[in-house]
Amino acid sequence: MKLFRSVDARGLVSRSAEAPIRTAGYNDAAASVQDSARIRSRGRGQSLVEFAVILPIFLLLVMGIVDFGWGLKSWISVTNAAREAARYGAVNCSTGTATTADVQQRAIDTGSGLGLTSSDVTVTNCETGTTTQSLLVKIEYEHQLITPIGGLMSLFGGDLPSSVTLQSAADMRIE
Repeated sequence: MKLFRSVDARGLVSRSAEAPIRTAGYNDAAASVQDSARIRSRGRGQSLVEFAVILPIFLLLVMGIVDFGWGLKSWISVTNAAREAARYGAVNCSTGTATTADVQQRAIDTGSGLGLTSSDVTVTNCETGTTTQSLLVKIEYEHQLITPIGGLMSLFGGDLPSSVTLQSAADMRIE
């Protein structure tokens, strides 16, 4: 007769003639480690798929934020250039010390980071205006998007132009 030794949950050792029922032996522990490694590798694969799905959306969001920021900066510069040129013209046009070309140049100089040309700036009433009239300066600027967001939007069925027209006008009474 063969005696089997077994340890119960309380740590007590007992001997009996029947073989104990094995629930978690050495081989079971190795299988458990393999199962947990397999589950972890599936989790890594799942994370990679989720990342691949979210990445294009995240990039579109970041590119949209960058383009919006640069567009806002350009719009502020265009507005400031129009206002500065209108103020310069309102003060100097009635005295004859400034011409339409001078007012246009003032707008170009103020918006120096934009690359404005004289064809982008329209001046009204500089040389013919009197002190009761107002001087009007209009600027139309073609802002180019700096990220390829338009091309990426076409992948999702959308259409976005590669440039946006920014306009600003300033009206000041000639002094």
